[in-house]
Amino acid sequence: MKLVMAIIKPFKLDEVREALTGLGIEGMTVTEVKGYGRQKGHTEIYRGAEYAVSFLPKLKIELAINSDQVETVVDAIVGAARTGQIGDGKIFISSIDQVIRVRTGEKDADAL
Repeated sequence: MKLVMAIIKPFKLDEVREALTGLGIEGMTVTEVKGYGRQKGHTEIYRGAEYAVSFLPKLKIELAINSDQVETVVDAIVGAARTGQIGDGKIFISSIDQVIRVRTGEKDADAL
């Protein structure tokens, strides 16, 4: 089992969700986050004054999936989230030791 964590631009959420739903992915967790990467934020002008925005709004999507789905899920996220501009995001993949469904007590693959 794997945990796929993707950081994407907020306006790409619907496209990513539709792509994952098309693969049969049934659940995900979405969190509003702020951060920066190579772009190190940017400057904006508000009421004539310029100011630096150090942390940009992003969304973090987390998915627990079977190990054999990783490549297809990553391809779907990349395809749906890519704009070709700096700040498109990152995907992190890590292993999950155990999953337990609280309601039923099911474990591991049955709990996904």
